[in-house]
Amino acid sequence: MPAKSSLSLVLATVLAAWVAVVPAHAKTVAFSGYTWDVRSGTGGPGPNQWNASNAWVDAAGALHLKVGRRSGVWTCAEVTLDQRLGFGTYEFKITGPIDQLDRNVVLGLFDYPTPDVGPDGTNEIDVEFSRWGNAGSPIGNYTVWPPVAGLEPAERTFSFALTDDRTTHRFTWSPKSIVFRSLRGFTSGNTPAFGQWSYRPTNPSSHIPQNPLPVHLNLWLFQGHAPTNGQTVEIVINNFRFTPQ
Repeated sequence: MPAKSSLSLVLATVLAAWVAVVPAHAKTVAFSGYTWDVRSGTGGPGPNQWNASNAWVDAAGALHLKVGRRSGVWTCAEVTLDQRLGFGTYEFKITGPIDQLDRNVVLGLFDYPTPDVGPDGTNEIDVEFSRWGNAGSPIGNYTVWPPVAGLEPAERTFSFALTDDRTTHRFTWSPKSIVFRSLRGFTSGNTPAFGQWSYRPTNPSSHIPQNPLPVHLNLWLFQGHAPTNGQTVEIVINNFRFTPQ
């Protein structure tokens, strides 16, 4: 596991890249009973090229996210929920070899603040799968960015290996805690888990986001670097479910 300060530096670098360009949203998709804006244009994180054709919903209702080359340029995918959700349980069912992602590829399932809630580096709840460019780093990452600017994020990393590409990821967000779980297969239970973390800070109002936030789902390239294996990456989000507290 990398030192906390090293991981925080990586995360801060990623966040700084977000503010380079305001994302453009022109296309929408219907997925899991919600409307999602599909991103296009250039900007962070990365920075990367974002192509609306890299996100689509299939006939079975599953959302596909792809990183691939278009006209010689690597492009990425992101969708954003068109409403804000608050305290409750967020569940994502995924198909894809997330334990085998190239070291430059990032899959993100997260809440992210709108400008009226807070700036970058605040009010964010992340489930991410990436090695952040370092093949020796753990692939699993949970992070909570506090609502108060200037405070350090809290994070937990973990390694795992899958025998089945189907996984379930969940976090339960309350005013005083955030409980994360990553589980094998598609399940509504709490086992078998290969990643879990209960974040219960002593001063929750300063360390846990307190305002409703939109959900983002993205697949992108760390620092804009191409996959080292030169291969297209596609992940399927089979279902998203929110259960209010």
